[in-house]
Amino acid sequence: MKLAVTGGTGFVGGHLLRLATDAGHEVRALTRRPQTERAGITWIAGTLNDEAALARLAEGTDAVIHVAGVVNAPDRDGFIAGNIEGTRKMLAAAERAGVRRFVHVSSLAAREPHLSVYGWSKAEAERLVTASPLAWSVVCPPAIYGPGDMEMLELFRLAKRGLALLPPGGQLSVIEASDLARLLLALAATDERLSLDADDGKPGGWSHKEFARAIGDAVGRRVATFALPRPILMAGAQLDRLIRGKRAKLTPDRVAYFCHQDWVIDPARRPPAQLWQPQVSTPEGLAATAAAYRAAGLL
Repeated sequence: MKLAVTGGTGFVGGHLLRLATDAGHEVRALTRRPQTERAGITWIAGTLNDEAALARLAEGTDAVIHVAGVVNAPDRDGFIAGNIEGTRKMLAAAERAGVRRFVHVSSLAAREPHLSVYGWSKAEAERLVTASPLAWSVVCPPAIYGPGDMEMLELFRLAKRGLALLPPGGQLSVIEASDLARLLLALAATDERLSLDADDGKPGGWSHKEFARAIGDAVGRRVATFALPRPILMAGAQLDRLIRGKRAKLTPDRVAYFCHQDWVIDPARRPPAQLWQPQVSTPEGLAATAAAYRAAGLL
């Protein structure tokens, strides 16, 4: 296939580009900054605000895989620009270019749009995709981890010190990034309209304590777990904003998301087994993630 990819310079996008080129697909990938030449990849300079760049990205391709999105923003406008308007413009570019298939990476957070601006913005983007005339597929992944991920690095660093700070209860599902990338490639090859959840296949998901202990196993430490009440997490978010400003990782929006009790996927929305099944067990994936952090000098 000839694929147009947004978010290819990010965490999930990096795994997607590697698997796509390994499989022999031709890839056009959007980038804000100059990139090193890579076999099978044509870099398209531009952003989701640049309609001319999006036209060049989509031209002559069989499918768009829209990975790009804003996970953390200092205000509502940042989520609107990155998740809603960016999706709207990418859809328009795909339609003008005559691209048939559109694969959209949403989030399990879209299931509860009232909890966070992030979740609301992803839900609004989903509505744009499912209203389009394209042969669309939407994937709502839960927490994504894997080699190259920077969002969970602090959890691994704390675990190495024998400590895990948790939300107050609840369950979550997880998926390893290369497993998610394989699903995106499978969806790019089908004309079916599918709205899916995907995870590691663990029935009922993980409790936060179980997942923290699995990270501890990955770094070779037994961890002591401490559940933090929501007011303490919210105070931490305010402190992070004071210290790191717009670069803050723990925001009030994220606290509202983290404290929700149920981030387990709907098993009825899992992909058909003939289309995709997870290949990376979470213990193995966490161990590989820890090894990648160590190799990069981060752990």
